[in-house]
Amino acid sequence: MPPLNAEKLAKAKSLGFSDRQIAHLTGQTEDAVRAERKRIGLIPSYRLVDTCAAEFEAYTPYYYSTYDRGDDEVKGNSAKKVMILGGGPNRIGQGIEFDYCCVHAAFALKEDGFETIMVNSNPETVSTDYDTSDKLFFEPLTLEDVLHIYEREQCWGAIAQFGGQTPLNLALALQKNGVNIIGTSPQSIEIAEDRKLFAAMLNKLNIPQPPNGLATNEAEALLASKQLGYPVLVRPSFVLGGRAMQIVYSDAELSHYMRFAVEASPERPVLVDKFLEDATEVDVDCITDVGHFQNPGEGTIVIGGMLEHIEFAGVHSGDAAMVLPPHTLTHTVIATIRQYTHAMARELKVIGLMNVQYAVKGETVYVLEVNPRASRTVPFSSKAIGVPLAKLAAKVMAGKTLKELGFTAEIWPDYWAVKESVFPFNRFHGQDILLSPEMRSTGEVMGLDADLGVAYAKSQMAANSPLPVSGRVFISVSDHHKDEVAAVARQYTDLGFELVATSGTAAVLEKAGLKVQRVLKLTEGRPNVVDLLKNKEIQLVINTPAGQSPRADEIKIRTTAVYTGTPIMTTLSGAKAAALGIAALKERGYAVKTVQEYH
Repeated sequence: MPPLNAEKLAKAKSLGFSDRQIAHLTGQTEDAVRAERKRIGLIPSYRLVDTCAAEFEAYTPYYYSTYDRGDDEVKGNSAKKVMILGGGPNRIGQGIEFDYCCVHAAFALKEDGFETIMVNSNPETVSTDYDTSDKLFFEPLTLEDVLHIYEREQCWGAIAQFGGQTPLNLALALQKNGVNIIGTSPQSIEIAEDRKLFAAMLNKLNIPQPPNGLATNEAEALLASKQLGYPVLVRPSFVLGGRAMQIVYSDAELSHYMRFAVEASPERPVLVDKFLEDATEVDVDCITDVGHFQNPGEGTIVIGGMLEHIEFAGVHSGDAAMVLPPHTLTHTVIATIRQYTHAMARELKVIGLMNVQYAVKGETVYVLEVNPRASRTVPFSSKAIGVPLAKLAAKVMAGKTLKELGFTAEIWPDYWAVKESVFPFNRFHGQDILLSPEMRSTGEVMGLDADLGVAYAKSQMAANSPLPVSGRVFISVSDHHKDEVAAVARQYTDLGFELVATSGTAAVLEKAGLKVQRVLKLTEGRPNVVDLLKNKEIQLVINTPAGQSPRADEIKIRTTAVYTGTPIMTTLSGAKAAALGIAALKERGYAVKTVQEYH
């Protein structure tokens, strides 16, 4: 298609075509289309959203862009402005935590005298409320739209750290087009996101990571997996919520993944990591101002939260239950995590927030990934320690130091904070509830208590899955977990529960001297465990998957548990935590205190 003339270009823009779409159709680059538009003076105007439906004059500062002829309704002023890029449209696996960070950034910068400009395309968020920012633009988070607003408002700077992966992916291109990205530099973000640059940084700092490789096609993925050995964790680069992330156990599974789950290319390689089975995962949120200083040793780094996952590594951090502070890690491991976090923050010259995910196997600490941005655990960590990390980070990004803000020491609470995720499985009939590296939760809750078991029990109550204190426990575990299941089952019999199991698991429990009521498998007839669940004769289910491709009867058991409101644990670590919570409830009960009283 030949290049567009001015008239056709104006027509295409008024019909809603983006510069990228026009570039694709005309065989040009997006930059070239944008330059041509600017040359002929074709830029959008902004109109007020009429929040009063024409009944009264609207004063709410909500704006949208249009290429239709008409007046621009944005009210200009000479204030120093900061643009905050939101997280975009909400979906399952997105989480509202990034919106929390954007809201706190707007509040913090207002306090420091800035005019705040929020850019987000999702009206169902707090960041898009009328009293959050000074101006709000309902626009897609694309390079084209963000640049228009930045130039129209003559902003001093832009924050890309608080909206998750979507704005982070724009940071480098925005900077190249003259946007002042405040906080951690896009170059440092690139080091953390680019697998080769990241590996080089870890080698320089002598920090271990799981053996890994890159693949741009199926053959390369198979070769990498052969060198690493199964199981491997495969994932596309530059994604949010662990989308299309999967643990694979064979060549056949890997080939299927490469053909149907992702589009691999040299620009978007698939990351292939050796999966550390039965490792403990740890999330760390830290805040730092070291990027403000020339001397590498200057500046302050404070760990805001160190959260130990209850589930073993392999469950997305947005889905995993977590404990703050860590409850099983040794002093040596905690010191190593602290040392690695500080070293990476200094090397990346981070300004603001940084999240690190670790896997701990024995006494060895491996770095899984580093995100020099706000993470989905920041709101939880902030509430747990009583310090608004996102608010402080915004002020640090705008130029202040942590010493000026009075936050220089790590807070280690003398109580337990347990994060549990909330899932939408009861809305999706037939959908298996197993957790994986791909995020599926739609929210989270917190349990606080001086006793870890009670804190865990409170988190389950808040997640609408309260733990029972008596009754019957159905147990069915995979062959992989048969060696450990007797010890877990004994915890429940010691608490007064009766055990119910199908033949395979029952034989293992009976061999260990435990009394078990045998129940038919679904394929063997009725009454089976699904009947018992529907009749409310089972109070707790412990069911670990038999393999990467769950059997139909397993899925039926797990989904029936969800529909009948029966608490279910799909990992033995979760079952142990539940036993701890039940023991604490039976022994001590629980009391209610406000979060402010804990602080």
